[in-house]
Amino acid sequence: MKIISWNVNGIRAVYKKGQFERILEEKPDILCLQETKALPEQLDEKLRTPDDYHSWFHFPSIKKGYSGVAIYSKEEPIKVTNDLGIEEMDQEGRLIVAHYKDFSLINTYFPNGGGSPERLHYKLEFYDHFLKFIDKLHEKQPNIIFCGDVNVAHREIDLARPKENETHVGFLPIERAWMDKLIAHGWIDVFRHFNPDKKDAYTYWDMKTFARERNVGWRIDYFFASPEMLKSIKSVEILDNILGSDHCPIQITLK
Repeated sequence: MKIISWNVNGIRAVYKKGQFERILEEKPDILCLQETKALPEQLDEKLRTPDDYHSWFHFPSIKKGYSGVAIYSKEEPIKVTNDLGIEEMDQEGRLIVAHYKDFSLINTYFPNGGGSPERLHYKLEFYDHFLKFIDKLHEKQPNIIFCGDVNVAHREIDLARPKENETHVGFLPIERAWMDKLIAHGWIDVFRHFNPDKKDAYTYWDMKTFARERNVGWRIDYFFASPEMLKSIKSVEILDNILGSDHCPIQITLK
């Protein structure tokens, strides 16, 4: 089974560029998208229900053209939910959980945290609630994968210019400390598990400075797995040859 996660930075923009069809050419069994930035009535039928896929969306209820996540799945899950359980956060359309027979998959778009101290505080609150949410789920379901744009580079190896970004949102000590806490709770960064020392492996590049051409990037998109689920994961890849967004897709293959 192949699972792909991608922050598309606008699903309609990616579709117009032909890159939605391009990602389907990779034949994912499950495709998780973040930052879809659209409401259901704004989507072409090929985006709502592509051939051979079931689809689910979580759209923000308070702001158009913002946030949003989607899951496309060849196999229909047993159950799909989109509630973190915190109204203030659920109304931003940041989470979908698909429960399958053998595992649960969480697709999440974490807040950016930039722009104001209030948004950074909101981001840190989201982190804390999310960790409680997945820990509680893990008590019932041992096999869990969560993926998405976490909006943090965890270690210096995870961005091209760590020293210059020590005081920037996305690499702040307080954000990185939460990542340490996440891992201390037993959640495993799948890419780093398979590639502990790999450098220059990024998933996001600033478009204004043409950073992708120079590979001046950040690894802020992740697959995390519970310890029980890790044994079912065969490989992980960064699909940096696929364009259309300021992020590239990431992929895991299950045994």
